[in-house]
Amino acid sequence: MPTGTQDRPTEVTAAGIARLAGVGRAAVSNWRRRHADFPKPVGGTETSPAFALREIEQWLRDQGKLAEVPLRERVWQQLVGHPAGAAAALRQAGAVLLLAHDRPAAWQQLRAAADDAELTGVLPAVLDAVLAARLGPGHPVRGLTREALAPSAALVRATGDLAAADGAAAAYDFLLGRHLDANPRQYTLTPPGPAALMAELAAVAGPSGTVLDPACGAGALLAAARERSAEESDAGERDAGEGEAGESDAPVTLYGQEADADLAALTALRLALGAPDAQVRVRAADTLRADAFPDLAADAVLVHPPFNERNWGHDELAYDPRWEYGFPARTESELAWVQHALARLREGGTAVLLMPPAAASRRSGRRIRADLLRRGALRAVIALPAGAAPPNGVPLHLWVLRKPGTTPPAPQLLVVDAAGPATGPAAGAPAGRDKPDWQTVRTTAVEAWRTFDRDGGIEEQPGIRRSLAAIDLLDDDVDLAPARHLPPPAAAGGPAELARIRERLTTTLARTTALTPRPDGGAAGPARWPLTTVGELARSGALVLRAGGAGTAPAGGAAPAVLTDHDVIGGDAPSGTLPEAPASGPAEEPVLLQAGDVVVPVLGGGAVARVTDDSTAGAALGRNLTLLRPDPAALDPWFLAGFLRGTANNRQASSYASTATRLDVRRLQLPRLPLADQRRYGQRFRDLAAFEGALRLTARLGEQLVQGLHDGLTDGSVTPD
Repeated sequence: MPTGTQDRPTEVTAAGIARLAGVGRAAVSNWRRRHADFPKPVGGTETSPAFALREIEQWLRDQGKLAEVPLRERVWQQLVGHPAGAAAALRQAGAVLLLAHDRPAAWQQLRAAADDAELTGVLPAVLDAVLAARLGPGHPVRGLTREALAPSAALVRATGDLAAADGAAAAYDFLLGRHLDANPRQYTLTPPGPAALMAELAAVAGPSGTVLDPACGAGALLAAARERSAEESDAGERDAGEGEAGESDAPVTLYGQEADADLAALTALRLALGAPDAQVRVRAADTLRADAFPDLAADAVLVHPPFNERNWGHDELAYDPRWEYGFPARTESELAWVQHALARLREGGTAVLLMPPAAASRRSGRRIRADLLRRGALRAVIALPAGAAPPNGVPLHLWVLRKPGTTPPAPQLLVVDAAGPATGPAAGAPAGRDKPDWQTVRTTAVEAWRTFDRDGGIEEQPGIRRSLAAIDLLDDDVDLAPARHLPPPAAAGGPAELARIRERLTTTLARTTALTPRPDGGAAGPARWPLTTVGELARSGALVLRAGGAGTAPAGGAAPAVLTDHDVIGGDAPSGTLPEAPASGPAEEPVLLQAGDVVVPVLGGGAVARVTDDSTAGAALGRNLTLLRPDPAALDPWFLAGFLRGTANNRQASSYASTATRLDVRRLQLPRLPLADQRRYGQRFRDLAAFEGALRLTARLGEQLVQGLHDGLTDGSVTPD
C-alpha cells in the first residue's frame, strides 16, 4: 500500500450521504448551505466533492438523521469509500465474514477483547488460518496484512455486526452483488437462468463430485452446480430412505480459475460462504496460458468463456497437448476453451459451454468441429433465445460435450432450438424483444438432452429438436447452427389449419367491408373551435398525465406484463417484462393501466393514440409512452384519443431538435366541447378504431395464409391442385 494511505479517511460522496440518510441529493445540498457545521470536503472535485465518512456519520447522528439508516447501507458506504478501493475492502470484509461464519466463538472473543489497533494487528494471522483451511494453499485472497487492515477497523466491526444481523453468507451476497451492480462494464456475468440450465445439463446423469469452471468470473456457474448437486443429494436421500447414505452424500468440490486477481478473490469468498459443505479451490491466473489445475479430471466442466478474443495465447501455445482436436486459429478462441474443457474432464465427464453462434459456423473452425463430431465429443448444440446472457442482442448457443472413453458412442449430434418455444409467436411476442421464458427454455432443452443421452437418439419435432448423424454434417462448412438443420414446423399446421385460416380471413374481410366508414359529407370549411391543450387539462385536473418506464418486478412475486411502444403502434397485447429489482433495494412500483386510459407513444413521429380496454388493464406502462387518464365527468377517452391523432396536431406538438422526432404531449390540442358532443365524436372514433383493428387482423391472416401456402407447396404438404 502506498505510504500514507492508511492515514486517509474513508470518503463518501454527496450521493452516498443521500443514501445514508435516505433522502435525495437536493436535501444534501440544502444541508451544506443551511448548516455552518456541515463537514467540509476532504477530497473529490469542486463539482463532486468527497467528505470524510466518519465526520458525516457523526453529523447525521447529531442531527438525528442516522437512526433509521439500515446497517447494510452503512457498511456499503464504508466499503465504497475505503481508501484502498472497493475491491480491496470487499476482500477484507469477505474474509471477516468467513471467520465469523466458520469460527463464530473465536471471532466474538477476539472482537470483544481487542481495541481497534489490537484487532487489526491480530486479525491477519487468524484470517490466514481460516482462508487456508477453507480455500487451500495458493488461494487468491491476498493482501490482508496489518498495514492493509489498519484503516479498516470500523469496517471490520461493522461487517461483524452485519453478519450477526443477516448471516455471513447473506451479508456477503448483498455486498458483492452491490459491487457487481455498481461496475457493470467491468464484469461479464452469467445470469441465473443460463447458469442453472448449464448445471442441470451437466448433472443429468447424477450429482457431480468435481466441477471446474476455468473462466469462473463471479462464480455463478459453480454456485449453480453446487446448488444442483445439493438438490440431487436431497433427492437421493429421500429415495434411499432415512439413515441410508449413497454416493450423492459426498460433498462437491468446486474448482475455479479467473484471470482477474481481485475477482478471483471475491469469487472464492462467495463460494466458501455460500457452499460451506463444499471444498473450494479458486486460483487467479490466465487459464489458457497458465492452467492452475493441469492434472484435474473433473466430473463436469461449466464455462462461459470470453468471446472473440484475439490475444488468447495463439503464438505461445502452438504445441500445447490440449489441442487434441486441432490447433485453433487466432480467431477461434472459443474452440481453445472447448478443448481445454475436454482436456480437464474424466472419461465420460460432461462439459457445457456458453458459446457465440458464430462458433458453430465460422469456416476457420470447421476442421476442429468436424473432429469433435467424428470422435463423438460434441453431443448437442442448443440455441438459446436472445437476451439469455451478454451480449443480450445475440441468441447464444450451449455446447454439450462428453469426454470420449474407450468405446465412444456412435457419432450423433442433438440440435435443439429452445428460442422458438420461449419467445416466438406462440408466446405472443417477437423473439429478442422480451426477457426469455426460462421455464420453457429449461423444459425444452433438458427433456431433449435427457432423452437423447439415454436413448442415443430422439424423436424429431420440427422447428424444435432433431438428432443428426455426424456423417451428414461433415461437408465443406460443418455448420452446426440448429436453425439450419431443423425442418420448419408443418405449414401452418397443414392443409386443415390453412383451411381454417382461409375461413377466418373470409369472415374478417366481410366484417372489414361492413365497418368501412363513410365520409357522410361535411361542413364548408374547417371548424373554428375554441382549443385547449393537454397541459392545460392536466393543470385543471380534467386528466392525469404520467410517464412510463418506471417499475421493477418484485422478488419472487407475480409481475404484470408491460405495454411497450411497439405494442401500441402495432395494436398488440402487452408483451414486455419488468426488470428485476436490485438485490440492494425494494421493488419500484410501475404505472399500472386502467380501462379508459389513453396511451400515446412519444417517439417516432407518428399519429398514434390507444384507448386501454379491459384486456389491457393492469399492465404496466412501458418507456417512451405517456398515459393520459381523463376524468370521465369532463372528458370522453375516445374523443381525447381521436383528436390527439390528428396529423396537424402531431406536427405542431413534435420536436425536431434531434435526429429522433419526440412528441411533447402537453402541447397537443383538442377542442373545448360539451361532454355530449365529445361522446358523439368519441363514438365515431371508436368505430374507426374497430375498422383499423379489422384491417390489421386481415393483413396478418393474409400473411399467414400466403406463407403457409408457400411452405406447404415447397414441403409437399399442399399440392398444386
